[in-house]
Amino acid sequence: MECPLPKIEKIERLLLATDASKYCEGAIRESINLSMACGSKLFAISVVQVNQELMALAPGLVEKMEKETRKHLEEVKSEASKKGVDCEIIVREGEEPYEYIVDEAAKNKVGLIIVGRYGRTGIMRAMMGSVTGKVIGYTLCRVLVVPKDAKLSFEKILIATDGSMHSEFATQEAISIAQRSGSILLALSVAKKDENLATARECVESVRKAAEKTGIKVETVVRTGMPHEVIVHTAFQEDAGLIVVGSHGRTGISKLLMGSVTERVIGNAKGAVLVWKL
Repeated sequence: MECPLPKIEKIERLLLATDASKYCEGAIRESINLSMACGSKLFAISVVQVNQELMALAPGLVEKMEKETRKHLEEVKSEASKKGVDCEIIVREGEEPYEYIVDEAAKNKVGLIIVGRYGRTGIMRAMMGSVTGKVIGYTLCRVLVVPKDAKLSFEKILIATDGSMHSEFATQEAISIAQRSGSILLALSVAKKDENLATARECVESVRKAAEKTGIKVETVVRTGMPHEVIVHTAFQEDAGLIVVGSHGRTGISKLLMGSVTERVIGNAKGAVLVWKL
């Protein structure tokens, strides 16, 4: 399959987090494509979710789970090798998978973590999965969330901005990707009420000015409504191959959690979402 990402930046190390569920198929596919495009080394990690009680009472079950996990990762490695991607597999055991994912990302100095949206346990459509959410909350690097059937592309990138510090840095990231990839940048700001429209217009105008300095084509959109619904609908309507968002919005919350808009965008978007971390 031809890689759809010919001009993205070189990222030396990427980390794919997979639990072998069907929900990780998109993350696996796009992590390999992205590694090929970036000339990156790919680390693929799966965490066998166990506790001390289970290890003591059913060591045979834990051993079976580990073998299945390793087999899954070997299949990922084999697929990566077919594309010429150097892939190193990592198997860890523990109660909280996100802790090991975040730890391996830091230890291996990766530039991007790639995850699926849902985990094995199954959750409501509006949510993204507790492991994914906690990885985004605790890691210090960027996270790319790829739904099962999503295909990452950079022909059109949607940057959602509310003028907050986090969205300003996300804007810089989106502009940088668009500049390297020859993308069209779609700057969107959503006003919950009509009285917020002036602020929303200021937000997209700020993005437009910054983007045009780099010579990229930029379109601006201001709409009213529930922010996450408008962002998801606009991305689908405009066929954006990537949504870029900051991890927090204007309201500000504990740094170990995400802003509600970002969380809901990730949970409902049909395409890939890149979360910029401060």
